[in-house]
Amino acid sequence: MNRLTIPTLEQSPAASRPLLDAVNKQLGVVPNLFRLIGTSPAALEGYLGLSKALGKGSIGAATGERIALAIAEVNQCGYCLSAHTYLGKNLVKLDDAEIAANRAGGSANAKADAALRFAVQVARARGHVADSEVQAVKAAGFSEAEIIEIVLHVALNTWTNYINEVARTTIDFPVAQPLQSA
Repeated sequence: MNRLTIPTLEQSPAASRPLLDAVNKQLGVVPNLFRLIGTSPAALEGYLGLSKALGKGSIGAATGERIALAIAEVNQCGYCLSAHTYLGKNLVKLDDAEIAANRAGGSANAKADAALRFAVQVARARGHVADSEVQAVKAAGFSEAEIIEIVLHVALNTWTNYINEVARTTIDFPVAQPLQSA
């Protein structure tokens, strides 16, 4: 059961409605997360703005979804794990084996694997990564700008993980079960 109210579109603050309408046009639905965040128009604007900006980044949508899967698993967020499993399959066309590897913090793609290993370490160490970890992600071919994008993906996904866990947001995607080792 939700601990915070997830308003209907009609109950949402007037300042959030145009943003929620845009989400509806893009996705064909307004998931619970967006309506929850829309309780604060400033929070919704910030979330959508950072998401849009990262979408223009150079690491790509598939790597962004891979990071979202790994971080949802690290933070044990059932909502985000379910949402990004669905989006990974249906939006960026990751196969089941890749999604499983991403959730475990790796990838069959060598460059993506380096990004995920780094992202997971950033999350677990709360940013206090070793020099060798920064060098490893650079050696895999990531520029300093792309490393910053990876860190921002970690931060944005951690934020949504935390919001959903605080709120106990009802999952409105096919439910993905957490890994046993997480």
